[in-house]
Amino acid sequence: MTIMQPIRPMPEHRFVPDADNTRALRSALGAFTTGVTVVTARAEAGPIGMTVNSFASVSLDPPLVLWSPAKSSGRHGVFTGAAYFAVHVLGLEEDGLSARFTRGGLGFEGLDWQANAEGVPVIAGTLARFECATASLHDAGDHTIVLGRVLRAAHREGDPLCFSRGAFGRFSR
Repeated sequence: MTIMQPIRPMPEHRFVPDADNTRALRSALGAFTTGVTVVTARAEAGPIGMTVNSFASVSLDPPLVLWSPAKSSGRHGVFTGAAYFAVHVLGLEEDGLSARFTRGGLGFEGLDWQANAEGVPVIAGTLARFECATASLHDAGDHTIVLGRVLRAAHREGDPLCFSRGAFGRFSR
């Protein structure tokens, strides 16, 4: 017979989110581990990408996903104005790829990529890829929620790149 030990609550920091404690809210949100993606689209000046961890599946029928760019991003208007985009889910070994698409990163410079049928830049070999048509946009405070209908998907075996509390890592089984 197994005797269950009572769970002792850990001390916690309780607060009401407001403009004076945004750091505390970021810390609380950072406790939720996410995957890491690179979202790409076609811009007038050429291919554009952004590292994103605000990606989620929404529906299997119809196949829908979402992500949410910050309105403060200089790339926000390109992504919210794009009819098509691609979400690349990164594998554990692809943290360098995520750095390419952060502010000041190399982006597509020297990167092997191809345009899909809709002209969206796709990066082959990522852990998973979802090629999407923008279905709708939703205002969400300082972000915009982009809902996409999945036109095509691809995936491979491997471990995901994870992000939690400001650091990259791995999921252990």
